[in-house]
Amino acid sequence: MPLPSPSNLSLWKRKLGQVPDSVWDQTNLETLVLADNDLSYVSERIGRLKRLRMLDLGHNMLTSVPEGLAGLEGLSDFLYLHDNQLTSLPLSLCHLKRLRYLNISENAFETVPECVSGMASLIELRASDNPITSLPDSLQQLTNLRELHLRNTKLKSLPESVAALPQLRQIDLRGNPLRHLPAAIVTMPCLEKLDLRWVDTLELPSWLADLEARGCVVYR
Repeated sequence: MPLPSPSNLSLWKRKLGQVPDSVWDQTNLETLVLADNDLSYVSERIGRLKRLRMLDLGHNMLTSVPEGLAGLEGLSDFLYLHDNQLTSLPLSLCHLKRLRYLNISENAFETVPECVSGMASLIELRASDNPITSLPDSLQQLTNLRELHLRNTKLKSLPESVAALPQLRQIDLRGNPLRHLPAAIVTMPCLEKLDLRWVDTLELPSWLADLEARGCVVYR
């Protein structure tokens, strides 16, 4: 009887340059780590890995990701795309309805990609260290989101729609050139932490005191 194929594969920091074709034949994989391999391209064949729950493509040189990622509808745990050279993501990635954690930090995004708003199960979104100047109102569709990390971006304000995120517990806005925060933030029922450290462009609104009075920690 043949031995079952492994469900976890880590090729972390192997200096691969490109992913071996044999990886795409391992259709039983549930976790795949391809981080830190100088990758500039990922094959559309990645879409064959239907059982993947976690995929790590961080610390590479990707300027795009394949449409095939949209076929990984079982991807539920983590998708790491941080520390690449991405400016956009395929709209089809909105089909990743089960994904709970997405890290797109340290790229070249000027806004959070529209596809993210379709990832209905997201609990944590990390988009720090990008030249993001705006957030789409469609992010309010992420009704399960608990953590929003936007450290060291180019945001001057937040849209009112952020306050419509009913489960949001943490907002990290450190190091942004903020000039305005919507007062509706004070109405967010679950907010526990608002981080405004290293923000020296914002006149702190008086309603922050009301936020703190109900138990939210505001870091200045």
